[in-house]
Amino acid sequence: MLSRLVLRRVVGRYVGGTASVGGSVRSTHHQNHQQGEAKDYTQQKWWSAATILGAGAGAAFWLSYNYHAEAASSLTVGEKEEEGFGAYRSGLPEYTLDEVARHTTIKERIWMAYRHGVYDVTEFIAEHPGGDKIMMGAGGSVEPFWALYAVHKNPHVLNIFETYRIGNLAAADVGTSVSDMSDPYGKEPRRHVALKPSSRKPFNAEPPLPLLADSLITPNELFYVRNHLPVPDVDAASYELELNDELSNNEKTLTLQDIRKYPKHTITATIMCAGNRRSEMTKVKGVKGLSWGQAAIGNATWSGARLCDVLKDLGVEDGKTDALHVQFEGLDTDPASMPYGASIPIEKALDSHGDVILAYEMNGEPIPRDHGYPVRVVVPGVVGARNVKWLGRIIVSKNESDAHWQQNDYKGFAPNVDWDTVDFKKSPAIQELPVISAVCEPLEGDQVEVKEGKIKVRGYAWSGGGRKIVRVDVSSDGGHTWQATDTLESDSSRHPHAWGWTLWTTEVPVGKGAKTGSEVELCVKAVDSQYNTQPENFANIWNLRGVLANAYHRVQVKLKF
Repeated sequence: MLSRLVLRRVVGRYVGGTASVGGSVRSTHHQNHQQGEAKDYTQQKWWSAATILGAGAGAAFWLSYNYHAEAASSLTVGEKEEEGFGAYRSGLPEYTLDEVARHTTIKERIWMAYRHGVYDVTEFIAEHPGGDKIMMGAGGSVEPFWALYAVHKNPHVLNIFETYRIGNLAAADVGTSVSDMSDPYGKEPRRHVALKPSSRKPFNAEPPLPLLADSLITPNELFYVRNHLPVPDVDAASYELELNDELSNNEKTLTLQDIRKYPKHTITATIMCAGNRRSEMTKVKGVKGLSWGQAAIGNATWSGARLCDVLKDLGVEDGKTDALHVQFEGLDTDPASMPYGASIPIEKALDSHGDVILAYEMNGEPIPRDHGYPVRVVVPGVVGARNVKWLGRIIVSKNESDAHWQQNDYKGFAPNVDWDTVDFKKSPAIQELPVISAVCEPLEGDQVEVKEGKIKVRGYAWSGGGRKIVRVDVSSDGGHTWQATDTLESDSSRHPHAWGWTLWTTEVPVGKGAKTGSEVELCVKAVDSQYNTQPENFANIWNLRGVLANAYHRVQVKLKF
C-alpha cells in the first residue's frame, strides 16, 4: 500500500513541474458568480485573480493566503446568471483542448479553459501566493478545482477572470475536459432537514438552537456538521489506519477490526467548532469565516480505542519518547491529494486520563459519515478542528502538523491585527477552548410569557480542558443584576476530566412596571471549576477569523403578560 506521505511527495513533485493535470481531476461545473464590471474592481484585481487561481493550488494556496472558501459562501449566483461567464464570444480565435494543454509554462504562457472560454493567466503566476502549485490548473480546465472550493463564490471573481479571456474553446471540446468527472460533492451523505446550512459545498450546518437544550446527549442526526472538504466514501472492510513514529521509524497499519480489538473506552464529550457564535462577533466588525450561530456545538458519547494504548504498541510511551506532537491526517483530500490535518501535544495523546480515543461509535452506533466514519479521533476538551474525522494516518513527531488548519488557521489574534498585518507564526494553534455559554430558549425576538413575574430561560454551558461548569449566571436586565441558575444538568465526570457540557434552566424575574410588549435583554455567563468566566463584550476579543467568540450571550425578547 502506497503511504499517503509518499503520495503527497509524488504529487508535490508532479505539480511543481510543467505537466498539465487540470483535465484529469474528477469534478463538475462549479456554481459561479454575479456579473459586473471588472473595471470597478481594479484595486482588488490582484487578490481576486489570486483567489481564482489559488483554488487550483489546493491547500498550498490557503497556507499562503489565509482565506477560506467559507468567507464567500453566501455570494453564489443562479445558473442563468452564470451562463454569461465562459460563454461563446464572437470575434475571438478558437483553440482546441490540445492547444490549451501545450501552454503549461511561463515561457509558453499559462492557459486554462472554462466552459466555452480560453484564458491566459500568465501575468499572475509570479506573484501568486500559492507558489508554483498553481500549475495544477495549467493547460486544462479550472472547473475541477472550482467545484471543490466555495471561495469562488465571490461576485467579483468571474468578472476578473473574464479579463484574461483570449479565445473560445473549440465546439467539439466543450465539456470534454470535465465530461468524465463526477462532482466531488456528489456522494455526500443525506442530512436531516432540521440542519441549517451555513455552506453546502463543503457542507456545514447547525441544528435549531432550542433543540440543543432538549437533551444532554445530542442525537447524531442533529449534531452540527463541520466539513472542510468533500466527505470521503470509505469502505470499512478495506479501511486502514497508518501509524508512523518519525523518531524510531516504527510503522504499523491497523484495520478497523484491529482497532476494535483494543479495550473499548467510552467517554461523553462535547465537540465545538472554534467559530461557534461567530455571527455575534461580526456585529462588532466583519470577519472571514462561516457565519455560525450558537449551535456549532454538540455533546455525544464516543466509543473506541484509547490512543495511548495504540501508541504503546507502536513503542511510544510517556517518558520514553522525545516526540512533542501527534499529527493526524484525514482521508478527505483536496485536488493536490493533500489531506485535512491537525495535531495535538504529545502530553495529551499519551495521558491515559486524557481520554483521546480512536472512536468508531457515536451514541452507541457506528459513527455517521458526516462525523468521521469509520474512525475519527476524539480529543476531548480540545477545539473541534483537532478532532480529525475519517482518520487515515497518525504521525508521532517532534513537529506540529504542517497542514493549513494547524499553521494558518484556528488561531487567535489581538483586535488590532488585520489581514495586512497578521503573522500566523506569532500565535499558537488553538487547543483547549475557553468557557462559553448560550441561551437556547427563548430566541432573539421571541415574545415570552411572564408567569408570576418571571420568565423561563434555558441553554448550555461548557469549558474546554476538562473543566466542569460550576455556575451559570443569568440576567434579565442586560447584565446589571444577576442570579445563579436553578438547575445544572451534566454527566457525573469531574474536573479535570469533565469533557461534556452542562445544560441549565432557570426562571428570572422581570422588572417592576414591565408590561406586554416591553423589551428585555437576557444575558448569560458561565463559571468553570477553575473560576474562569466569560468576557463581557465582543469588542475586546474581536479577531479577524472570528474564533473564540465567548462573550456574554445576549438575547432581546418581548414580554407577554
